[in-house]
This record gives sequence, structure tokens and C-alpha cells, in this order.
Amino acid sequence: MPTPRSVSKIKESLLRPALTSHFEVEIPFPQADLGLSAFIGQGQDNLNLRCSNASLPGSNLATLELNNTFHGVTQRHAYRRVFDDRIDLEFFVDAEKYNTIRFFEKWIDAIMLQGESGGPGPVSQDYAYRVRYSDDYVSSSGLKVKKFERDYATNLTYTFVNAYPFTISSMPVSYDSSSLLKCTVSFSYLRYVINNAQTKSGASPTQKPPQGDNAKQTPALNKENQSTAYPPTDFSDLSGWPVSDVDPSAPILTPAQKRQQRVARIGEARTLELEAAHSAAVRAGQE
Repeated sequence: MPTPRSVSKIKESLLRPALTSHFEVEIPFPQADLGLSAFIGQGQDNLNLRCSNASLPGSNLATLELNNTFHGVTQRHAYRRVFDDRIDLEFFVDAEKYNTIRFFEKWIDAIMLQGESGGPGPVSQDYAYRVRYSDDYVSSSGLKVKKFERDYATNLTYTFVNAYPFTISSMPVSYDSSSLLKCTVSFSYLRYVINNAQTKSGASPTQKPPQGDNAKQTPALNKENQSTAYPPTDFSDLSGWPVSDVDPSAPILTPAQKRQQRVARIGEARTLELEAAHSAAVRAGQE
């Protein structure tokens, strides 16, 4: 039998989807540092902010197929979790010193011991590749990708264990119309872990904690916040906001009666704000 749901329940469940444009990354330093902290200095936060594109990782279970346990029955038993082999991060490149490119190039050079004294340089015909031990160039603290929403009430953090860059994709340049130069870096990692969805204390997942002057609210606004956390997107009929269960037996109200209900629920000031927004939306549609 289908489950009956009210309109308010449907709106509460479906009208707050997560958005892809709210995230941040934390690029760590390797365990042996490799001179990267001195190179980037105070610009590490700027490097994190320049990440314009990331991906939340996936995984799957490796299974073993059994055919002889029961006659005619094929079973699959999991024996290992398999993670994606990489995570790709895309960065804007700064025009001052190209530090985004230089940072990851320096990290990979340090992995290959390139530029270390005591041997031929990389431009020499006698140059030979040497590799640093992995415990020195991986990040023990882990690369982090944080997913959050516009109200900052909840977040989900992915931590990539023993991450290090292993690919810097080519970046084409051209005399054609100019566009933003971006650097794509692929990180290898051992596995990832995620934290439990964290919520700020004292804040609901649908409402940002009041700050500054917004901390003082009138009783009408407090009543509004308790009823719903979302402003109306359809101003054609404001009588049902804050939303409530629809009573099919309720009498049809006149516009004046509807306005009286709105004033009783959210106050005169808020009602005037909504009516002004409705009028502006109507004028914009006519233009």
C-alpha cells in the first residue's frame, strides 16, 4: 500500500538537495616536507582556494564466485574493498609566479630526487633516475576534500590516506581567444575514509546560526524559522507559507482572509516584504 505524505513533508524531504558548487580541498605537505612549506609559505590557503574542480571518490567490493555450494546456485562473497586508483583535482593558475604549477612540479621533482646535489643534473646525458622512499613523499595526514552546503551547518570530509601527486596533465596554450589556464593534478592514495556528517552545535541542518545583528529576532521571525527554513519560491499564492498540512474540508478564503492569516503567522513586516518581492517578480516577468 502506498504511503500517504503531506505536501509539507514532501517539501521538507525534497526541496533541499545538496549542491555541487560548495566544497573545498586541503592540500597537505608530505611527511618529509621536501622543502614545500618553505616554497609555498603563507600561500597554502590560496592554493586550496584555487581548486575549481574535484570529485568525490567511489569504491567497489571485489568478490569471489562460488558455484559448487548449492546445486544451480551461484554465490558471490566479498573479500576486499577496491578503491579508485586516483583523484583528479583541477586548479586555477595564478598569473604572478605560476605557483600552482611550480608547487606540484617541485613535489614530483623531490620524489624523483631531481636537482639533488651529488650527481649529474637532469639536463646531463649521464642523468639517471632515482626515487625517494615512499614514506618521505606521501602525506601521512592525508589529502582532504570537504563537502558542505551554503548554510555551513553540515559537512562531509573525505580523507585520502598516503596521498601524493603522480600526474600533472598537459596544459595547452594557444593564440586563439584567451581562456583561464588550469592545471589538473592526479593524486594516488591508499584508501579513503569519511567522517560522519557533522552538524554545528545549536544549528539545524536547514538553518545557519544567527550571527551579529541577525542574532536578535522578533517573535514573528522566530515563529517563521520554527515553521520552515526556506523562503517561498512561488509568490503566486502566499497563503500557504509557512507550509502546513492541507485540509480538504477547509473553506475557500478570500484574498483579504488569506492576508490576515499570513499576518497572524509571520507578522506584518514579513508579509509586506513578501508582497513587495511578489510585485517585483511580476514586474520583471512583464519586462
